[in-house]
Amino acid sequence: MTERESPFIDRTGKSLERPQDQWPPYVIPKEAIDLEIERLADLPAPNNGRRESFIAHPRAKEPGLGLAPGIRVSLSVLKPGERTKSFRHTATEVNFCIQGGGYTEVGGKRIDFKQYDVWNHPSYHVYSHVNDTDELQVRLCYSDAALLEMMGIYIADEDPPSVKEEERDYADEKNRTDPRAKNPFGTFQLTDDGAWLMPYETLINPETVESKAHHWPWEQVKEHLDKLSALGKDYVGRRLYLLYNPMTGRTNGTTPNFFATMTCRPEGIVDRPHRHTSAAMNYYFSGRGQSTVEGEIVEWKAGDLMLSAPGWAIHNHAAKEGTVYELTIQDQPLNIAMESLLWQEDLKLPAAILGSEAGFGTNR
Repeated sequence: MTERESPFIDRTGKSLERPQDQWPPYVIPKEAIDLEIERLADLPAPNNGRRESFIAHPRAKEPGLGLAPGIRVSLSVLKPGERTKSFRHTATEVNFCIQGGGYTEVGGKRIDFKQYDVWNHPSYHVYSHVNDTDELQVRLCYSDAALLEMMGIYIADEDPPSVKEEERDYADEKNRTDPRAKNPFGTFQLTDDGAWLMPYETLINPETVESKAHHWPWEQVKEHLDKLSALGKDYVGRRLYLLYNPMTGRTNGTTPNFFATMTCRPEGIVDRPHRHTSAAMNYYFSGRGQSTVEGEIVEWKAGDLMLSAPGWAIHNHAAKEGTVYELTIQDQPLNIAMESLLWQEDLKLPAAILGSEAGFGTNR
């Protein structure tokens, strides 16, 4: 690859509009997933204990192999009695058990999980997975590692210190307490319309929000989803719940990057078409149905994983056979934080930037 001779690219008078280059919807069928699970389970135990494969879209390229741009999905397998070595990285994760069970130790916390349970991993927390059952453990892991790789800032540690060793002793304590190192004017408003100035020592020491690992047991989540289904025609909204992590605040996330929702679709339910700049992927674990994405009809069934809504693609979903349960992952919180979450819930109405403009009611 040759480098450009000049850093300047003349765009004078040219439109900044870019044609949409959406990745097409993509289904990884249950049969293919089952074969890969079997292949991973038949491999010799690796030194780090992690039997895993990335699930990448055909359009994905290095760096940042993902099922959608910036979203990595991994398939991980642990045989009975196995555990992974401790690991940490700068990515945040949503973990989802699709077979078996076991427990995860993350940031010094133990999370015991069963099939269809969901839990999150905060960034740079030391973790390991354990299979203390007598059956195969299979997990899907969704992370922003692909985005960080594209940015050139993905940092992983294959031999992290223990949680106790990680306790920080601030060598910078002198600068933190020395009054001469503190700007005497602090943070203050500059203009009448609300522009401010902030000094360096405040810039590099922002207010902290504790990031914790949380666990959403499927058994409990399903109980509440089924209550929504029992409302019948008395409820016309979407039968879903966000697996909400309070530390994400107004960005409505499971992690600062992703939301995870659990949805119940009674047979015959058809959503109205809508679109959003966040990408969406669904894992269906009950029922059968179809999605229409930019006019293309895609069939799916229990056990399939699908990139169901490439960013800004018009789409809707329909439950055709049996009650559908699904886990949906979107990078909505990231887009809210970036002020880029353009959302059109009703194609006859204007779109809005969610998080900075008023949002919508249900589109059902």
